[in-house]
Amino acid sequence: MKMKNLIKLILILIITLQFVGCENKEDITVFDQNATERLNTRTKELSDILLSSEYGWKAVYFTDSTQLGGFTHLFKFKDLKNVDMASDFDEDTSISSSEYKLELGSTVSLLFTTRNRIHLLSDSDNYPTAELRGQGYKGDFQFLYYGQENGEIIFRTNRSFEELRFVKATAQDWGDLAKNTTIRANLTGTIDSSLFKFLETNDGNTIEKFDFNYDVPSRFADATPIDVSSDETKSFAIAYTPTGIIVKPALTVNGQKLSVFTYDSETKNFVATGTGGVSAIIGSTNIPPLLTDDYKDLLSGNPETGFGYIAEYLEGASSNSPLFESIINEINAGLPPGVAIDRVQFIFNDGPFNYVAYTFTGGKKAILHLFTTTEDEINKAIIFTPGAWQENGKTIAAPAFLKNLDDQIMNSSGLYVKKENFNIAFSNDIYTFTSTTTPFRITTYSFQ
Repeated sequence: MKMKNLIKLILILIITLQFVGCENKEDITVFDQNATERLNTRTKELSDILLSSEYGWKAVYFTDSTQLGGFTHLFKFKDLKNVDMASDFDEDTSISSSEYKLELGSTVSLLFTTRNRIHLLSDSDNYPTAELRGQGYKGDFQFLYYGQENGEIIFRTNRSFEELRFVKATAQDWGDLAKNTTIRANLTGTIDSSLFKFLETNDGNTIEKFDFNYDVPSRFADATPIDVSSDETKSFAIAYTPTGIIVKPALTVNGQKLSVFTYDSETKNFVATGTGGVSAIIGSTNIPPLLTDDYKDLLSGNPETGFGYIAEYLEGASSNSPLFESIINEINAGLPPGVAIDRVQFIFNDGPFNYVAYTFTGGKKAILHLFTTTEDEINKAIIFTPGAWQENGKTIAAPAFLKNLDDQIMNSSGLYVKKENFNIAFSNDIYTFTSTTTPFRITTYSFQ
């Protein structure tokens, strides 16, 4: 009897295990089906919402706010395949058509499959700074869908997993996009605009001033306190709007977060206003907010040193002024085919001599302009007093085609000299020479 009972128990146990095994297999199958169904449901959900907005969607895309600004994109999804798009990446804010699809993976993603404005941010050959060579603007064109919140679509970028939100666009968003480029011009200035910018904060009682440096291609800014006892350097990613700019992260003044600056056409300042007298202003000035003694190493009695503008690497540098670029272009246009300015080099204390060396491509001989230096200690500037012109070791008459450029360098009020906190293409320090009287600035490598 005991043996029979034992056999029964064993049989019951075997049957039970088989039943449980079958149940587990069923559960796995059902789970797989549910996962697929869930992805299909999410795909339809995303498709429906993309097509639901009458005027499409807007995204201000900060690809890496530690070194790059934001770029406004507008999308109108016309059907399950085609999309219209526009952006303020450059002056071309026109609408372009391309294709997209919703792709299934571990989650649903929005993939822009044919080239359009969004792809300008992911082109590794199109980089705004030397540090981003080979990375471009670090952008993406595939976005993982993570749901909705308060009418916004939440995505994460495929490569860096940064959050990007699409908000419903309006007809005005499309109509006003070109105004972003006007704001950009207001911030960067024209050929006649002052080259120096400042940031001024007011906490309701105390005003603090900063030297504000903005890099146009990267849309990124640094603000250095004028008070040398403070080391509170601030950095901002900037995006343009039709009425001003947005800064990221927000500027904190007396506990208040200021991120939206409105352009004031009368003062030509960008103004952010809080409560209780709290405010911040970004504006321009004719005198550098932060004067340096960097010019002193160039004065007579110091070791030989040199600086050079090299067109191959520094043409188009955002630290060059529009006036300088215009003068260079004018000179090159008047030279014979194949000949152009190659370098503008400043040599100091080469024995008893200081000189500017103008060198050219196409085999044209270098031209030197000798000068002596004087210090303007009050304005912290160096003055070049022009001397003889030389070519191939012989004195020559002043070349007429170099007059506009040379006059800026030799202006009687002098130049501000500044060692910059960035590099371009190489590890050499960058120095800028800026006129004290005109919006002229040339960018050079240090050869020290």
